Amino acid sequence: MKVVFFNTKQYDEKYFSEAKLSGAHELVFLEAKLSFDTALLTQGAEAVCVFVNDIVDANIIARLSQQGVKLIALRCAGFNNVDLVAAKQYGVKVVRVPAYSPNAVAEYTVGLMLALNRKIHRAYCQVREGNFSLNGLMGFDMSGKTAGIIGTGKIGALVVRTLCAMGMNVFAYDPFVNQQCVKDGARYVDIETLFAESDVISLHCPLSAETHHIIDAEAIQKMKTGVMLINTSRGAVIDTAAVIASLKSGKIGMLGLDVYEQEEDLFFEDHSYEVITDDVFERLLTFPNTLITAHQGFFTSDAMRNIATTTLGNISQYETGSGKLDNEVTYS
Repeated sequence: MKVVFFNTKQYDEKYFSEAKLSGAHELVFLEAKLSFDTALLTQGAEAVCVFVNDIVDANIIARLSQQGVKLIALRCAGFNNVDLVAAKQYGVKVVRVPAYSPNAVAEYTVGLMLALNRKIHRAYCQVREGNFSLNGLMGFDMSGKTAGIIGTGKIGALVVRTLCAMGMNVFAYDPFVNQQCVKDGARYVDIETLFAESDVISLHCPLSAETHHIIDAEAIQKMKTGVMLINTSRGAVIDTAAVIASLKSGKIGMLGLDVYEQEEDLFFEDHSYEVITDDVFERLLTFPNTLITAHQGFFTSDAMRNIATTTLGNISQYETGSGKLDNEVTYS
């Protein structure tokens, strides 16, 4: 089967080429993002493979269908960028990689917490400049503090386990109770309690209509003054404007982001020789108590191998026509 990959980097081609078994598929790698215009490049392909910031709306799905595309393979877990209603309408199947490496994102999340709390990123820069002062580098013991985890799927559950092992009191909020989190020491509470009593709040929920801007001005107002807020899920689960206002007022004491609400125009590309015109993002960078990275929480060699293997497995399963796809995403 011919598969056209959009929005690819050298590492994508490397790991997908290594995972390809016996030339089972013809893989075409394009640097361009999927758009209404680039969808024309899928001529002769039955499947496309896209990433988190490729917009797959109704117009694009219609054009893909006209080109003969029958399968959209997401090489990521999230699927909020795909119009599932349109996919169903045009008979296009959608598959994803639900759990490429929960450990990668969970470990990165805790790393963000530790670096932000102990100012490791700032200390690194100071020492390289010959500044060995400890002024401004004080943190706090995380043991004994309270962490609030919003979303206790595979990634959130691993963060729960790690923070419990570090001696933190862990509150969890999720419509579905994960019994493993309870065994590891977490206590499920309502979101109001989590906001009010957590010293650290970490987001691990998918982006949906219910979770869009779950962290807004009203939610932040209910939090402790000086709270640490961490987001490694999807950018739009927090209202960036409200977060900036709360950083200015001191309500949010520390902010760690690996995702950003408008990241599709910034992340995964080198803009170091350009003027970044996103004023909201540039404002975030001015705060000394923020640590922002460019959606790299998933980025380990283990995760990339899993993404490639699972994605090609999804495509092969579709090609064999053996019935329901294990990792299919449908509109319900």
